[in-house]
Amino acid sequence: MVRSEPDGPLEAILVLGTEGAPERRLLKGRRPREIEEAAPEPVPTSRATVVRPEPFASSEHAAAWLAALRGDDEALAAEVEGALGVLNRALRARRAAGADPWLADVSAERALVARIGYGRGEAVADGRFAEGIELPRAGARRVKRSMETPDERFAALLGARERALVGEELVLRARSDVEAGRPREAALQVRVALEALIAELPDGEKLHEWRGPVGELANASLRADPDAATLSEALAALEAALRRHRHRA
Repeated sequence: MVRSEPDGPLEAILVLGTEGAPERRLLKGRRPREIEEAAPEPVPTSRATVVRPEPFASSEHAAAWLAALRGDDEALAAEVEGALGVLNRALRARRAAGADPWLADVSAERALVARIGYGRGEAVADGRFAEGIELPRAGARRVKRSMETPDERFAALLGARERALVGEELVLRARSDVEAGRPREAALQVRVALEALIAELPDGEKLHEWRGPVGELANASLRADPDAATLSEALAALEAALRRHRHRA
């Protein structure tokens, strides 16, 4: 059950399941064994189903809703984004509850499959729809660069021909927080990322003008959500500075 406040309205029902997981009894007491080749290892697949809290008035209403979605790419994307928001809220809660820093957020680009449909509660929770559609798989988002492709830079970083900046990682974390709907965390990340880039970039002094606004954002985020427009503008400025740096590299 997903709520924003303890006594607030129910926002969604999240059902989590795992398919293809090995039985726990097979994992107990396992010891290293001799192998001749590294064969692919079957892995479990997790399935997350986000169910609306209020049912449709009738099967006709449900069918009309799905039919309208079929021809509306923006509406389909909004449905997926909303479901991902619920799932990432759950993952954030699980990270905190289990003190597990390795439990990462998910994105549409990394999903094996995304489906939208309707049906009876228990059936839908088990992955069975009265009627449903499967969305085309989204390709991994690629950064557009005029002088270098991500694969080329990846090889350069691995081969130590180029060095990844500390601020670069912090900016990526801030962007992840923004996309996952965590503006307070993003504002704090932006503040540290800004100081790192001022120190690391050859022309880092050009970012000095952001110290005041970003400091105010971070301070405000300790109490409540910071101003979204200023946060977006500040993060975009740091990302632009990094793009200029990569083009010169």
